[in-house]
Amino acid sequence: MADLFADQEIARQPDVAAPDAPLADRLRPRSLGEVVGQEHLTGGDGAIGRMVAAGKLSSMILWGPPGTGKTTIARLLADAVGMRFVAISAVFSGVADLKKLFAEARQMAKAGQRTLLFVDEIHRFNRGQQDGFLPYVEDGTVTLVGATTENPSFELNAALLSRCQVLILRRLDHQALKTLIERAEGEVGRPLPVTEEARAALIASADGDGRFLLNQAETLFDIAIDAPLDPAALSALLHRRVAVYDKDREGHYNLISALHKSLRGSDPQSALYYLARMLVAGEEPLYVLRRLVRFASEDVGLADPQALVQCLAAKDSYDFLGSPEGELAIVQACLYLATAPKSNAVYVAQKSAWRSAKETGSLMPPAHILNAPTKLMKDIGYGQGYAYDHNSDEGFSGADYWPEEMEPQRFYEPTSRGFEAKVAERIAYWDEMRLKRANNT
Repeated sequence: MADLFADQEIARQPDVAAPDAPLADRLRPRSLGEVVGQEHLTGGDGAIGRMVAAGKLSSMILWGPPGTGKTTIARLLADAVGMRFVAISAVFSGVADLKKLFAEARQMAKAGQRTLLFVDEIHRFNRGQQDGFLPYVEDGTVTLVGATTENPSFELNAALLSRCQVLILRRLDHQALKTLIERAEGEVGRPLPVTEEARAALIASADGDGRFLLNQAETLFDIAIDAPLDPAALSALLHRRVAVYDKDREGHYNLISALHKSLRGSDPQSALYYLARMLVAGEEPLYVLRRLVRFASEDVGLADPQALVQCLAAKDSYDFLGSPEGELAIVQACLYLATAPKSNAVYVAQKSAWRSAKETGSLMPPAHILNAPTKLMKDIGYGQGYAYDHNSDEGFSGADYWPEEMEPQRFYEPTSRGFEAKVAERIAYWDEMRLKRANNT
């Protein structure tokens, strides 16, 4: 079996990394207590801390952003409970590899050696491959520790999830990243060649990714720098990290949800922030515009009929100007929606009317409002007794337009906010006139 896993890690990591190893590798924690930023899991009251204290691990999925310690925690878990550690990547492995691995793990189990199988990027295994883990996880051949940056509920089989705990790793906060910088300075034996302001900027640029931060720090240590760098000089030297954002995955849906709810909550500042997050990360502007147009009808509606006009005008402006000039029109539409009076009465009316249409089937409209283009249709009553509203007092006939077999319904209930307050007054006025004319007949 040695040739099969020649490029995979089967033994535990040595306690001390080689002197010429990358800085991030040299600073890899040697115990769970040295892991920063995940104390909610590794502490005495955390799920991992409790399992280690009991000396028994259950299979788990470690879900979190890049550079938060998923691989490190898996290695340390094996050491902490005396298990054999095997690491593979879903990117490079297939079903045949897994079968051989499980066979070896079964042989080791007979010899009294348990196996912790760490699967990096486990979400990249397809559904059939994921099913292949089930019998070996169930019978204890391996204790599975999968790592993923994607939402497990979307990417992993329900059957596999039911056999694993899902543990959520947090993006590293400012204090955790600061600790990593201090450890790096201790390892190298000198401070980073940056000002305090540049140090803060460096930490912010990591966006919660400890590995990225250490790689940037290593670059600074390796370059001959005469004087400490200020933020501008640091920015010119290092590439800023691109925000983590997959347009077809959870980050995409999280941000559009945050934008939509900020708009609904009439908070223009946070709405603009999430709009910027999406566009800066490379989201397609036309996708954002489609969502804004939808919001204009769903959450503003007739409380401000200009909201829809503004969004469509923003779409035309973006089509005409392109990026980056056209993005200002998107910002204008976003702020207009955030500050507009809100009403979902149109949205509620649509759902209610659609439901009623499905329930009532194909009821015939009343004959008096049907056109009669042929003699036969006139003879059977089509159009007979139709009251032309423009010939009536105040342009309102008060006629009944509902099918004879159906009671009049109320789908649209305007709010008292914005322009809808005037709409509500009109509907109330027409309702009163309709009632009076019905009583007179």
